[in-house]
Amino acid sequence: MNIQNTKNFRKKVLFVVSGIKKGSTLSYKQVAEKVGNPKAYRAVGSIMRKNKDKNIPCHRVIKSNNTAGEFNNGGTFNKIKKLQSEGVSIYK
Repeated sequence: MNIQNTKNFRKKVLFVVSGIKKGSTLSYKQVAEKVGNPKAYRAVGSIMRKNKDKNIPCHRVIKSNNTAGEFNNGGTFNKIKKLQSEGVSIYK
């Protein structure tokens, strides 16, 4: 994957994640599928881990087994708490 493709992939991921509505989630794999690269779910996780833009609801991206996964803004506990406040039932 060249640098241009990497930048486009990142932009597409952030666009998809920015569209996840309050009370909804997508898995890392679902996000990867929506941007056209279904095997790149780990790359989606890496992008979410590095995200600092508060307008991108990266807490709404979870693991396929309905567990929270990591969260760069206060850890997994805060991710779960934030999702629960939006009405999402999530496992630890």
